[in-house]
Amino acid sequence: MRSLDSSEMFRMRLPQFIAVFTATISAVSDGMQYGWTAPVIPILEAPDSPIAITETDVVWLENIYMLGGFAGLPLTIFSVDKFGRKNSILIAAVQNVIAWILIAFGPSVEYLYVARFLSGIAGDVAFVSAPMYIGEIADQKIRGFLGACIYLMMLLGILVVYAVAPFVTIPVSSAVGCSFLVIQLISFPFMPETPYYLLLKNKKDRARQSLQRLRSTMDVEKELEEIETAVERQKTERGRPVDLLIIKSNRKALLIMTVLNCAQHFSSISVMLMNIHSILDDAASMLTSSTAAIIFSALMFVAALTSAMVIDKLGRKILLSSSSILTGISLTILASYFAVKNSGVDVTSYNWVPVFSVMFYAVTFKYGLGMVPIVMTAELFPTSVKAMGMTIADAMYVIFAIISIYLFQHLKGIYGMHVPFFIFAASCYLTAIFTIFVIPETKGRTLEEIQLILKGMPVGTLKKGETCAENKIEVIEDTPL
Repeated sequence: MRSLDSSEMFRMRLPQFIAVFTATISAVSDGMQYGWTAPVIPILEAPDSPIAITETDVVWLENIYMLGGFAGLPLTIFSVDKFGRKNSILIAAVQNVIAWILIAFGPSVEYLYVARFLSGIAGDVAFVSAPMYIGEIADQKIRGFLGACIYLMMLLGILVVYAVAPFVTIPVSSAVGCSFLVIQLISFPFMPETPYYLLLKNKKDRARQSLQRLRSTMDVEKELEEIETAVERQKTERGRPVDLLIIKSNRKALLIMTVLNCAQHFSSISVMLMNIHSILDDAASMLTSSTAAIIFSALMFVAALTSAMVIDKLGRKILLSSSSILTGISLTILASYFAVKNSGVDVTSYNWVPVFSVMFYAVTFKYGLGMVPIVMTAELFPTSVKAMGMTIADAMYVIFAIISIYLFQHLKGIYGMHVPFFIFAASCYLTAIFTIFVIPETKGRTLEEIQLILKGMPVGTLKKGETCAENKIEVIEDTPL
């Protein structure tokens, strides 16, 4: 069989790129919602505010988005298994459209609360169903790049809201956010459902058609058989919530994703995105906070794009471990600056330090800590517990986001800005150690091979065509404790 040249390979993979683009375009809107408070809160606090808010409202407008994500967990588990990955993405898009309408035309802060809560639910559903969709349709050689696309879209949304919201009215910025959702609702319904989900629902003919569209070839029987074997094996596993804890491979996957989701927020990303204007204002930096926020989000986007291009070549571990160390260094620098300033030393001539450390953070965080976890979320859990596993991982993401925001606000008020940033820096260094010694490399592995690795079983021990269900060692190792 002749090898395919790059143009033929791109042509065959083009349907996957189109499906992933239309599946993740709503993440632009989610990114706008995530970063919305940073540029909009100053508008709402201004004397000519369209809606009067109090200091308490500011705290709630930040946290209620995360609380909405937590409240959406049962809906997420139900939706991805009952309606499918594709329909769940569309349901989330409709929810977000309603949220933007409420933000645009709501006459009081209570409407903003409802909108932020609803957008939190939508974000939870989307950030479970979309990575799941991508992981189940992607060619293993480009799965890392495609999996990173949702974060690229989210970062684009943060950049858009930072660049647009400070300079236009709230209804106009809401219309911008809503426009991305309209594009998705028009285009994504024409994309195929994942072959994994269709086989899980015993729809083999539709699964074959889906795979043929995604691979741009009619010859998909071998891959379809491999997916079917994997799904059938995973269907025999009971798929109860408790299996996430009592089965070794599931337990390890859950541990990894819990640590990574904790690491993301305890590297201060939510604090940065929601408070970057106040952080740089407090530092009396040489740039205006609005300008710095735009540069910050642009740097994150470029770093994420670069990471997406190399993640399937360099692998997950090297990006994650190096990112954790460098992010820790950037936060140590920032914390040290605030510690010196709070001690009463005149730091006027060093006001470039917080700008440098925040921009350095944008690059170092986003190319690894900010990208790899979302890719690995869709890789680590087997089909039988994927919905529950990814939803619980997302719950951990929300919980640690709320804790990190509260910790920052509480410690900043009592001890000063430097204390929470020293804690966040220490978390990054611990994450690097965990990555090196615990997290497996999933680069270039099929979803089935990743399961074998998590079970502690060398992939090479399987004969050609053999599945882990046929291997007696695997059955023994994966017996519930």
